[in-house]
Amino acid sequence: MPISAPAIKPKILIVDDQPINVQALHQVFADGYQIFMATRGEQALSVCASKQPDLVLLDVEMPGMDGFEVCERLRADPLTRDIPVIFVTAHRDEASETRGLELGAVDFISKPFNPNIVRARVKTQLTLKAQADLLRSWAYLDGLTGICNRRHFDEQLKAEWERSLREKTPLSVLMLDVDFFKRYNDRYGHQEGDKCLRLVACCIQSSLKRPADMAARYGGEEFVCLLPNTDLEGAMQLAHAVGQSVMDLSIPHSDSLVAPVITISIGACAKPAELTSVVPHAAAQEPTPPSLEDLMRKADGHLYAAKVAGRNKALGGVL
Repeated sequence: MPISAPAIKPKILIVDDQPINVQALHQVFADGYQIFMATRGEQALSVCASKQPDLVLLDVEMPGMDGFEVCERLRADPLTRDIPVIFVTAHRDEASETRGLELGAVDFISKPFNPNIVRARVKTQLTLKAQADLLRSWAYLDGLTGICNRRHFDEQLKAEWERSLREKTPLSVLMLDVDFFKRYNDRYGHQEGDKCLRLVACCIQSSLKRPADMAARYGGEEFVCLLPNTDLEGAMQLAHAVGQSVMDLSIPHSDSLVAPVITISIGACAKPAELTSVVPHAAAQEPTPPSLEDLMRKADGHLYAAKVAGRNKALGGVL
């Protein structure tokens, strides 16, 4: 009898500047949940960005950034806005509860709390979160290949671009195109063409090792990878690895002009950690930093150059 994979425990972030309160909540949820802890607002935002918890239990009163600001900033960031927040606080007044709910919290629990009630409310919100995640995944998946679609990629690109500017980290994209795919469809038929795209998509997806990396179908036989916190060297290493993995699929392509099997061409572009403004052609204009549209345009340009250079290769550059 096959052994089923262990269920993934939901992740809960407890945010409170008082260790005794953190410990009390930890005891409630230690069994059955992955627990993360933060004692300051800035730390909570960092943990949410890196760990992507399924739910946040948040105190209001903390030194520096209070819980209301933390909640507001979580809601404002596209990468964390879908994480439900429950306030667990000593505040009992109507004004505080109203403010918390208006800022986007899903529940408001006053201290001292009843462990059974807190556990039940958390379970309810985690169930709702799982259902919402499932619906979002359906809306964000490409129907043919099962990987992310262009809509989801565009949203994530914007969010990661803004994060990269804010945190001064590099960001790279890969644009990938199946070589001579029209010839493949003409030779083997569209059903085999669809099967080929599914296999290539799976190969690209499996080449990504970090949770933040994303592979998406960009359109037709074109794919794209979003690589946060990745410089050009890292992007090119991945590009060469993906290209080799696709060749290793050994999908026959007798009408290709570059190899007897399916291959891909790849264009890469990397945004450095800090952008330098570029001087426009018109001298009267102020220098402006490159945009995410420039990032995609240059990646596409390198993809075109890879095709001109003979296909089945990866070329790239820095924004």
